[in-house]
Amino acid sequence: MVETQIEDMSFEVAMAELEQVVTQLERGDVALDASIALYERGAELKAHCEAKLKSAEEKVAAITLNGDGQPVGVTPLDAS
Repeated sequence: MVETQIEDMSFEVAMAELEQVVTQLERGDVALDASIALYERGAELKAHCEAKLKSAEEKVAAITLNGDGQPVGVTPLDAS
């Protein structure tokens, strides 16, 4: 089985694979070496998902709203 590069995954795909990894580890029927590899893959998937969420949060925080709560523009993230 060829594993997809994590950095190429969308948040949803990475989260789905992370859930599969957790399920396999919780079952406890995986050999030790395979468990270690799964754990490492899971840690990488978790970090990727966290980075995707942080990026999304920053984008949402950068949206400027008018008095009616409607978006009126986007403030660059590096603006002071």
